[in-house]
Amino acid sequence: MVGTINGLFGVQGWVKIFSHTQPRKNILSYKPWHIQIDEQWQTLEIVNGREQSKTIVAKIKDIDNREQARAMIGIDVYIEKSQLPKLKKGEHYWEDLIGLEVVNRSNFVLGKVQNLMDTGANHVLIVQGEKEHWVPYIEPFLCEVNIEKQQILVDWDESF
Repeated sequence: MVGTINGLFGVQGWVKIFSHTQPRKNILSYKPWHIQIDEQWQTLEIVNGREQSKTIVAKIKDIDNREQARAMIGIDVYIEKSQLPKLKKGEHYWEDLIGLEVVNRSNFVLGKVQNLMDTGANHVLIVQGEKEHWVPYIEPFLCEVNIEKQQILVDWDESF
């Protein structure tokens, strides 16, 4: 997921987009966009888009008024993974970390990554096991990410 349609802009069917890309306006460079409505995937064609103050606005083909645009609010925007830039060795997309097992140095399984959050200072793994752990995704807490083993090794006490 690269963003969410989160508002209306004007009267001609434009929508506001909350973008997860860095920088935010990069969401407009990915085409096509995909959405899921009632468990059915659909492709959206973006005919125009721009930064508008602190948000991104876009005009979706065949969405021509506020009522049509209002029906799109809350819908997540996806792209094909092949559109994403290749990462350097040791870098991972958040999507690749979700579902990985998180184990501490004592070999205690804390749980699985449910999500990640950007706190502004750093990213945090939200790990769900017997209890929820919020593990900073930075050294010295992050020791190793092993995609092949589907596991993340952390220096984190299970009682935190």
